Amino acid sequence: MSEGAGRQGIALSEKQRIAWLRLIRSDNVGPVTFRDLINHFGTAEAALEMLPELSRRGGASRAIRIASRAEAERELDIAQRHGAVFVGIGEPEYPALLRKVDGAPPLVAAKGNLQIAGDTAVGIVGSRNASIVGAKFAAMLARDLAAAGYAIVSGLARGIDTAAHRASLASGTIAAMAGGLDQPYPPENIGLLDEITSGNGLAVSEMPFGWEPRARDFPRRNRLIAGMGLGLVVVEAASRSGSLITARNAADFGRLVFAVPGSPLDPRAHGTNALLKDGAIVTTGAADVLEALAPLHEPKLFQPALGADEPPAENDDLALPPSDSDRDRVASALGPTPVEIDEIIRHAELPAATVYLLLLELDLAGRLHRYPGGLVALAAD
Repeated sequence: MSEGAGRQGIALSEKQRIAWLRLIRSDNVGPVTFRDLINHFGTAEAALEMLPELSRRGGASRAIRIASRAEAERELDIAQRHGAVFVGIGEPEYPALLRKVDGAPPLVAAKGNLQIAGDTAVGIVGSRNASIVGAKFAAMLARDLAAAGYAIVSGLARGIDTAAHRASLASGTIAAMAGGLDQPYPPENIGLLDEITSGNGLAVSEMPFGWEPRARDFPRRNRLIAGMGLGLVVVEAASRSGSLITARNAADFGRLVFAVPGSPLDPRAHGTNALLKDGAIVTTGAADVLEALAPLHEPKLFQPALGADEPPAENDDLALPPSDSDRDRVASALGPTPVEIDEIIRHAELPAATVYLLLLELDLAGRLHRYPGGLVALAAD
């Protein structure tokens, strides 16, 4: 494992950390919107000041809720009481591979050994209702990959996830969580989570403390799993499975996807066999994974995507707010069908900075939907 060697980044000040937490916890601010706000206004504090105006200009029907300083300070205090920290995407301790993912969370809550989330990690996921053979294979794979220096990333679920975590406890395992760090799911894995965070492991979440995971939160957790590893191994997965969503995320992020073949008669192998048909790498042992990942260990392959509140660049296009005619041109280019932002820029014949700012206005007003791949569409009224 790299133990964080050669990590780059700039530490946030306490003032910046509070402002970042306030911004990401405010209404209609997701990771992509957060990034665009920082890019436009330079700091989270400046972005917070602009939120009401941007939302109003975007046509919001009510005032936008902005997280208060007291709320952010309270969340930081809760994290400290739990032995956790909030790490910003531009800081050295942020999971090295995750920071290169499009839409990576600007802040993650983390508890445990921050040094293991380097650039040598592999995800292992699979069925909650794992077979005995599947669980044994996941454990064997995790041990062998860990022995080769890889941290093992999984989702703390029953079955394959649990087997992978337990097999790599001593060497280093990372649990990505759908709820707050104090809300593990399933509850039966509370003890496992304690073992992970008190030993050589790490737990991460983008959700607030006290947040009980809901069904719609698990895809976000799946993105964390896919983003924190160089590759993802699916051991068992049914045709409709969260593991397949994780595999799709990994492929979208440019990660290698591995699948363990199974019997056509076992429903738990239908998803993995389908992945193999779609081009996943056949995996019958750790050697298959190690051989495929070896070429990816190039110096500076993954670099930070966002610094810590860097000063804004001079931009004459943003010297004045966009005009109403500019808003009309962008609005007319949008519809219910997702389109690329570059297409909007060409269609509206406006500077890119102006279009991005107008999209921010719509987003903060709750009138824009963002889709994977950077596509956007108007939200239904």
